[in-house]
Amino acid sequence: MAHLSVEELLAEMRAARESGGANQASTEQLRLHRELVATCPAFTPNLLELARLLLLTDEPGVDAGQAFSEIHHLLEQAVRASNRSAPSLLELAHFVDSIRNAPDEAEKLFEESAATALRSLEGAWSALINLWTVQNRRETLEKALALGARAEKLFPDSAGIHADVARARSFAAHAGLLPDEGS
Repeated sequence: MAHLSVEELLAEMRAARESGGANQASTEQLRLHRELVATCPAFTPNLLELARLLLLTDEPGVDAGQAFSEIHHLLEQAVRASNRSAPSLLELAHFVDSIRNAPDEAEKLFEESAATALRSLEGAWSALINLWTVQNRRETLEKALALGARAEKLFPDSAGIHADVARARSFAAHAGLLPDEGS
């Protein structure tokens, strides 16, 4: 069987989404989301969407224990399929905390989610500082310096951020925006 393209997966998810409400799923909506899970069990956006809808919907003939087991499975699958992405970890942490009432497990998941998100933020800020520095225009250098100041506060131990900011300051000094540190 051929795999669906990303565009096809998104179209299938959009069709499922449109077949019901955003906060109260229809039977058809749940069926379409479940079919998409069966078709592509690693499509994380659909796993998270289905888990969210199941939390908000009382399905006829399904008791809370069954529903919570399915939701937990979907969220764990989303964490695995996304290689432990911050959003998937966060959703699982909320579920484990509020539904499973396991604060110790939730705390570990929240911490992992936060650490993962911070690593991503550090990388994104580093890239922006470098992009704006290399553009070497007054407005981009000012943006690089402003973001660099925020980045150094949030990531005081990051050698990469410090190197990026030093480079931005050097470019800014050369452009006459800062006093030259060498003089």
